[in-house]
Amino acid sequence: MVLISFSASATVTPFGRKENNFHLKQIPKFLASNLPIFGSRFSDSNRMGRRRFCSLASNSMEGNRGVVATSDGETPLPLYTWPDKQKPRICILGGGFGGLYTALRLESLVWSDDKKPQVVLVDQSDRFVFKPMLYELLSGEVDTWEIAPRFVDLLANTSVQFVQDRVKFLQPSDHLEKNGSTRLSCGGTVQLESGQCIEYDWLVLALGAEPKLDLVPGAAEFALPFSTLEDAWKVDKRLKSLEREKFVAERLQGKGKVQAINVGTTICPGAPPGNREAAMKVLSSRNVQLYLGYFVSCIRKADKFENSDQLISNLKGKDTVVEQPHGGYILELQPAERGVQSQILEADLILWTVGSKPLLPEAEPYVFPVNGRGQAETDETLRVKGHPRVFAIGDSAALRDSSGRILPATAQVAFQQADFAGWNIWAAINDRPLLPFRFQNLGEMMTLGRNDAAITPSFIEGLTLDGPIGHAARKIAYLIRLPTDEHKVKVGISWFTKSAIESIASFQSTVTKVLSGS
Repeated sequence: MVLISFSASATVTPFGRKENNFHLKQIPKFLASNLPIFGSRFSDSNRMGRRRFCSLASNSMEGNRGVVATSDGETPLPLYTWPDKQKPRICILGGGFGGLYTALRLESLVWSDDKKPQVVLVDQSDRFVFKPMLYELLSGEVDTWEIAPRFVDLLANTSVQFVQDRVKFLQPSDHLEKNGSTRLSCGGTVQLESGQCIEYDWLVLALGAEPKLDLVPGAAEFALPFSTLEDAWKVDKRLKSLEREKFVAERLQGKGKVQAINVGTTICPGAPPGNREAAMKVLSSRNVQLYLGYFVSCIRKADKFENSDQLISNLKGKDTVVEQPHGGYILELQPAERGVQSQILEADLILWTVGSKPLLPEAEPYVFPVNGRGQAETDETLRVKGHPRVFAIGDSAALRDSSGRILPATAQVAFQQADFAGWNIWAAINDRPLLPFRFQNLGEMMTLGRNDAAITPSFIEGLTLDGPIGHAARKIAYLIRLPTDEHKVKVGISWFTKSAIESIASFQSTVTKVLSGS
């Protein structure tokens, strides 16, 4: 978690964050009902009134009639029209690293004419977001189109269809099959927020996760997450606003202050030592204040008449240290271990990066088996247990490695799972054996500011590239990971052009200084 306090007109950019734990695109959170359906948090009225859902009676699934009956006799819901009534239908929920890359993998495989599936990708946003580079968007190093291209542009040269909508209910029916003796005409139905229903033969859950803002009182009201494109825009807008306000007000001279709070006693505890050391070096050089071993117990708006003397007076006799207030929010910090003083901090901007929660149901009963975090339990082929026609990947999946530990919810894991999910759907459709997923850790990368990053590849023990070299290696690695060849070429040309312009400008600046000095 990062705090930014302004006391002058200087521009302050949040420090780099570990990127092995970035989260995929948010889509609606489901709430379970008493029916074998998931309900969305975006339709709270359904929890109290009548619940509409798509009927799975066998006669309604024959063919494609354009509408689906509802449970309570209301107006029939419009049915998504698949181009072909005979070919397999694959519905992918979520357009992050897991969902989009699964769709692209399916498109790249070789299919016979009669088995080439129809694929529809559903996401609430119109853009795919390459989340590891959200920081560069905030710092001005990349443009929006480079790291957040539109789905319609990415899928323009494919047969994959895109639907911008939110998921409201899921009603899988593949669990009704008994040893292959009873085969329904479809694998289930997805109802979208718009009211449209999608019948599918195969379903991919790539639902992503959302920031956990309910851990601390006041976090949801006053803290800004940094997980989506919209989050980055909000942070950028807030920073610019603070800069203008502080400049006009001609407040205390000096630069803004960045404070980072972590419940652990070290930063990035799961990162390779080389990356952690590089991060500590950069934070120290930029005078970032670290509050390690603390957790935030409360966030509240600062009273306009409240000052440090009042705070000290209110906390007199308590084992608490009060930072000189100069912001709009007050944070109360409690030590995670005994023997450490509590802290009271103020800040103008609070960035919340304290974990995430998968967007799967949290209430009984579940259609899918889930773990304590709300992730769907899968077998080693990425199929949800008890649902042979449903695959779960990324934040949505609770898949364990050979040691029994659940794989981390990182983009690297989701990217690799997408490759396997696409192949295994191909194998299932073509009656071939499915492959067990095996995660290969390729290393970790993190940005540390403009022209600065750290990268530790797993295949070279003890090697860490940092500084400008690490920055260049990281950008090349991410360029290779961009979704399509067309987008890679466009972004590569753009980055090369920007780099050339910056190099020329730097050279001219150096020459000017030398000449003026002589």
